[in-house]
Amino acid sequence: MQILKHAGKAVAAAVAALALSAGAANAQQAFTIQIDGSSTVFPLAEAVAEAFQQQTQGRVRVTVGESGTGGGFRKFCRGETHISNASRPISASEMATCRAAGIQYVEIPVAFDALTVVVHPSNPLRSITVEQLRQIWRPEAQGQVTNWRQVNPSFPDLPLVLFGPGSASGTFDYFTEAVNGRARASRTDYTPSEDDNVIVQGVATNTGGMGYFGLAYYEENHSRLRALAIDSGAGPVEPSRQTAENGSYAPLSRPMFIYINAAALRRPQVQQFAQYFVNNASRYSAQVGYIPLPAAAYQTYLQRVQSRTQGTAFGGRQAIGVTIAEVMARPLIVEPVQQ
Repeated sequence: MQILKHAGKAVAAAVAALALSAGAANAQQAFTIQIDGSSTVFPLAEAVAEAFQQQTQGRVRVTVGESGTGGGFRKFCRGETHISNASRPISASEMATCRAAGIQYVEIPVAFDALTVVVHPSNPLRSITVEQLRQIWRPEAQGQVTNWRQVNPSFPDLPLVLFGPGSASGTFDYFTEAVNGRARASRTDYTPSEDDNVIVQGVATNTGGMGYFGLAYYEENHSRLRALAIDSGAGPVEPSRQTAENGSYAPLSRPMFIYINAAALRRPQVQQFAQYFVNNASRYSAQVGYIPLPAAAYQTYLQRVQSRTQGTAFGGRQAIGVTIAEVMARPLIVEPVQQ
């Protein structure tokens, strides 16, 4: 009996070892989908990736980076990633870079964002005009506008401590064009970061702090920050799902995208993930704090994924203050599919 007992243990150990070995082999064989880009889109892409990996039970791995929209496109156009997250449309120069490298892409708007300007919760300010934002963030303000009261005598007497996205960020591109009239035109004496959590921490720990980022990061940290209403001429408007949907939060509402390598979409794992992303973007957008598109839009974009329809509806240009309806109505400039 003792011999049989030991033999049973040996067999069990052997079976366990084989199971571990098989598990390791499966992990090694798992296909990995590489995603990088916008820190704004990151919470949405991460939520979708986690749910997809649970569904596929480890047969497909998905890694999601956040090097910024510009940084993500650089990797994408070098063929280093399968999908690029973007908080703005692909630019003309990025289109040229991808074209030179033979990288074609499928453009998918996945949600809308209300770009949110935040201050420390002790700041008595409740709203700000676009012109006042320009006074603070324009290049000429560097080293000159250093106190809130310089912007308006009614503002608090506090040192102005600025935090914002780095120059590789699509949010930086969008905000500077929407507020200062030209993309990338900004003062540089602020604390930049491609990680929006760094901006959250900076504003939350400085009574004179100001920063800007996607709505999801404010929703996640609303107890530590105050969002300012934006007055673009028709009175102050709060950033929210409703104001982004009805267009009243212009010019700081904007579409968010994923760009999928068209050749990679021939892989069943990438095609499966892309379809899962579009089919579930509404649920996870709302879950992380963004604004879902209408169901009809997702159906259109699902067909775009399935057919690998390549091109962009934005022609390499920024889209300032567009509504959800306007994004949906934009015709796609279709490029021929590589066979």
